Amino acid sequence: MIVLAFFPMLAAAQQTSTSPPAAPAGAPQQNPPKQQGQSTTPQKKNDRMFYVMPNYLTVENQAKVPPLTSKEKFKTTAEGTFDPYEFVINGVLAGIRQAHDAYPGYGEGLEGYGKRYGAAFADGVDENIMVGGVFPSILHTDPRYYQRSHGSFWHRVGYAVSRIAVTRTDSGRNVFNVSEFVGAGVAAGISNLYYPHSDASVDSTLTNWGAEIGVDAFGNQLKEFWPDIHRWIMKKRQKASATSQ
Repeated sequence: MIVLAFFPMLAAAQQTSTSPPAAPAGAPQQNPPKQQGQSTTPQKKNDRMFYVMPNYLTVENQAKVPPLTSKEKFKTTAEGTFDPYEFVINGVLAGIRQAHDAYPGYGEGLEGYGKRYGAAFADGVDENIMVGGVFPSILHTDPRYYQRSHGSFWHRVGYAVSRIAVTRTDSGRNVFNVSEFVGAGVAAGISNLYYPHSDASVDSTLTNWGAEIGVDAFGNQLKEFWPDIHRWIMKKRQKASATSQ
């Protein structure tokens, strides 16, 4: 239901952002945009998707940027993994799992909740570090998401989904995203070490693997359209402010 409600907002934001607002009279002219393919160092993103979700691995409106070193890949991935938001969202996830008696081997009460919380947090750490740090460093691929920012709504949706299967090398070539598929698979396999033995199986491992890839695919949609949604929200606020005056 959340996904179904999310796409109309994306479409509205896409339509709103097709025509950039004109600069007010007398405003200083900005420098012309850099041509596509020109290398430039991106500033660290400070905005958060929906004002709460960390968004450190997104490149907006730039076709080529300097590659990340292995240290930078691990550092940036860790910043998102251990962001305060993750501690909260994993607490919510653990609560949902406990309410549905997921992984009954963990038991009930505070002890059961604590185990479910630890497992949820470990899942995120394993998947993020493998997909964003370990395998990109080994394979010399770029863990960042490059926003398309132009084209039709459905074209951009398809592009965002395709980035699960396609990634860039540090030199800028498009290659199959081994880091995503193998990294998520390794993380799902590691989870068998701390989930109850009664819940550890090939089926559960494959289910966790697919769920991690699905979450990353949806995350790409957020990364692709959040700038449009942000502008749409700000435009709504400006209209409301102008009406109330």
